[in-house]
Formats: sequence, structure tokens, C-alpha cells
Amino acid sequence: MLKQTQKGFTLIELMIVVAIIGILAAIALPAYQDYTIRSKVSEGVIGASSAKALISEAFQTDSIQGVNVASTAWNIAASESKYVRNVTVATTGVITVNFKANTGNGLPTTIDQTTLVFTPSVTQAVLAATSQGAIDWACGSQTTSTAQGRNLPRNAGNLPAKYAPSECR
Repeated sequence: MLKQTQKGFTLIELMIVVAIIGILAAIALPAYQDYTIRSKVSEGVIGASSAKALISEAFQTDSIQGVNVASTAWNIAASESKYVRNVTVATTGVITVNFKANTGNGLPTTIDQTTLVFTPSVTQAVLAATSQGAIDWACGSQTTSTAQGRNLPRNAGNLPAKYAPSECR
């Protein structure tokens, strides 16, 4: 009697492979969706970088008075983009990025009008007329644990932390 050799896979082996792929896809898809939202939110961080440079230079040039003048000048100019409604600067140097979410831009509408807040500090203290040195920036979403871990003065925004860059959580 000749023994027959098996060619190919059995039905049960194929079903196991399909089930494993299904489980991996169910885990990976939500993580990928959060990743794409975070990449769109990073446009706000990039938009704030020019405001941060302006405030840092103004502070180095003319202390807190320079920050006041620079913030007024910044807020006159428009700073809207596809995902960002505006970037505003307070007279204290605090920068607020306000997000724009609608059905056309791919951000969930639940994060419309939410904010990331960048808080300046020098030697772990808020800016003051007597402050000297380089500015450190703390970023805050709904949480501020990264800035808290660095002992930086911080203001929280209201963007959900799962959509914020790791520096802003």
C-alpha cells in the first residue's frame, strides 16, 4: 500500500490563519486611525513653532515688554490652515492652538474647537520682567504630565491626550 503525501493546507489550517489575520486587523486599525489623527494635529504644533520663535526672540531682545508687543503683532495676522482654526498668543507669551475639525478634513468633529497650549518659562518659572535666560516651552493637552515631570509651569488645553503628540501629554 502506498502512502499518499499531503499537498496544500487543510481547511482548518486556513481558517486558523484567517482568524489570526482578523484579530491582528481588529487591533491595528484603531491604532492606525489615532496615528493619522495625531499626524494631522501635528500641523498645529508646526504652526505654533513660528509663534514660539517670535516670542523667544522678543523675550531675548526686550524682556516681557517685547513679548507684549510681539503677541499683539502676532494676533493681527491670520494663522488658519486646513486643521488649525487659529494660533493666538497671550501677552504673557502663552500660545494657544485652536483646532478645526469637520467632516471634510478628516479630523473627528469631537475635537473641533479643542486646544493645545504652549507655556513659556525661564528657569522653571513663568516669564517676568526680571527673568533672564532661554525660554523652555511646556505643552499641554487635557493632560500635562510631560511638562509636570520636568517641573515646568504649564497650562492645560482641552485636546484629548490620545490625539496629542507625546510632548503634549
